[in-house]
Amino acid sequence: MQTNYDLTNTGSKHTFYVAPGVWGLKTVFVNLYFIKAPSVPGEADSWVMVDAGMYGSASKIKKAAEELFGKFNWPKAILLTHGHFDHVGALKELALEWDVPVYAHNMELPYLTGLSNYPPPDPSVGGGGMAYLSFMYPKKPIDITSNIELLPDDGTIPGLPDWRWIETPGHTPGHVSFYREYDRVLLAGDAFVTRHGESVTSVMTQKREVHGPPAYFTPDWISAQRSVEKLASLQPEIAATGHGMPIQGQDLQEQLRALASNFRAMAVPKQGRYVAEPAIANEQGVVTVPPPVGNPIGKTLLTVGLLSAAGVALVLWNKQKKQAATRKNILYHNRPTSGAPYAVTIEEDNPNAYTNNYP
Repeated sequence: MQTNYDLTNTGSKHTFYVAPGVWGLKTVFVNLYFIKAPSVPGEADSWVMVDAGMYGSASKIKKAAEELFGKFNWPKAILLTHGHFDHVGALKELALEWDVPVYAHNMELPYLTGLSNYPPPDPSVGGGGMAYLSFMYPKKPIDITSNIELLPDDGTIPGLPDWRWIETPGHTPGHVSFYREYDRVLLAGDAFVTRHGESVTSVMTQKREVHGPPAYFTPDWISAQRSVEKLASLQPEIAATGHGMPIQGQDLQEQLRALASNFRAMAVPKQGRYVAEPAIANEQGVVTVPPPVGNPIGKTLLTVGLLSAAGVALVLWNKQKKQAATRKNILYHNRPTSGAPYAVTIEEDNPNAYTNNYP
């Protein structure tokens, strides 16, 4: 058991404290996390980052990291729970600048290497502004092929000997969570969240309560339920998620256990695109999706009436950033090279690309 963390360092003016050696940073409406590795005498602090927030947040992330770990002390790696737009916004910029590997699950690679779009969001579910606006959300992949690595098959995490990764699909095909067993600290990504994920009001107030994954972006509810059941069985002492503030202790355990036991009633929408039939994906991306269902509120009305901080951030995300960046090719130890066409770019004239331009 490693406990040699600086317990007096509870964060910075940018971050919030989660647990010893773990801090969070909110970018618009999504969280990312910094994890300090066990100290080695005579060496600078080693750390990794989990997820990469919203587009345009790179400067904020670097400032927070500098306050926590010192100037020019870059992370050993970036870990991804999944590749949705709000978790990879600053990823490409930071991975190139820091020249670090980005670890993800094999089933998440198509969305991180330009090969496949995610299944389209479902604005008909959730009953809140975040859900209704989801037709605007980006679903196209990014391409970080030169930095991507696979998480080790044995559940270990490079650079974090006290932690392990856990498969928690459902919200995305390759979604994972990160767990430190000795003090039961859980970083759950969007496998479940700690605020009402579909409500703009909850986004602003940050009321702490356990909810299922954001409904508008969850295409496989059966897998999502199994993932919540798996995480509840860990009886975490502290849980920090992609959306909402950390919850701990008995309150967390009771709420998470209730969610696992009553998942269909508490988390699964009564109707929606993926409720009766999931999207199907393989190692190269999305294969099929069920047909869309009607959205009870017109898109024009929604855009005018519900444009909020989340909407503004999404507009910024869609603006193309002209950036010239070069880097040397680095072959990491765990690069995916076994015949998968990960470097394919999504183009209309490429019959091999999983374009997934579904309505």
